[in-house]
Amino acid sequence: MQRLAQAHDEDEGVRSVCLTRFDGGRAVSAADEVVCEEPLEIRLDGAALAVVMRTPGHDEELATGLLVSEGIVAGAGDLVSVRHCTVAERAEADGNVILARLRPGLAVDLAAVRRNLYASSSCGVCGKETIEKALAAAPPLDDDAVFPAEMFYALPARLRAAQNVFARTGGLHAAGLFDAAGGLVAVREDIGRHNAVDKIVGWAARSGRLPLTGHVLVVSGRISYEIAQKALAARLPVVAAVSAPSSLAIELAENAGMALVGFLRERRLNVYGDRRRVVG
Repeated sequence: MQRLAQAHDEDEGVRSVCLTRFDGGRAVSAADEVVCEEPLEIRLDGAALAVVMRTPGHDEELATGLLVSEGIVAGAGDLVSVRHCTVAERAEADGNVILARLRPGLAVDLAAVRRNLYASSSCGVCGKETIEKALAAAPPLDDDAVFPAEMFYALPARLRAAQNVFARTGGLHAAGLFDAAGGLVAVREDIGRHNAVDKIVGWAARSGRLPLTGHVLVVSGRISYEIAQKALAARLPVVAAVSAPSSLAIELAENAGMALVGFLRERRLNVYGDRRRVVG
């Protein structure tokens, strides 16, 4: 039996706040728990690389996963260390800066990396060019995994049952990694869908689990191009969601040999991309 990799400190992603609740015409002062959102600055070999808005927790996995899923490094072996900065330059930066160090002899073009990280919505970049770039960084899958449609029906409920912080706050996305039998292997929550996926990829990289052949990624919300691209980088053959995939995500999946399972609700689902991966 595989041990479920789950959040070990749920409280760091939650804040208590005061509110006024109206029930009919009566106002009542109360307290509530809300999801925490804070910036995380990721530095690579001392240079600022990116700032992401995230829910604190598993920050090392988030940084590692982003570096892997964006093709900046091939895996955790390219990194000597990934850790929080121990000396905050200002009070608000305490706990919100991650330092990643490349292994000796490995260098990256930081200027090019920064451009790539911020270019997803740039003018003049067409879908075809975007997909060609993704496939250059992560070629089509060499994975013959096939999954029965019946297996997928229970996955959203299994993921939802493991969303402990969502149950407290109602304000988080989640990504769950499932094995070929539908068993939940790892789950991560974050205010950002992309961050939750990066945390899963980072966990897998740091655990020596990449590539994730023969596994399924289930995400809350929709399947955007960025989600599909990150899944491809981790070599996942299937991404599933209760909502819809985008047209560009489907086009990437078709070219990469990946299946996208959308509208996974009750006992219904749609399969896009490489539809041969899901069988009746």
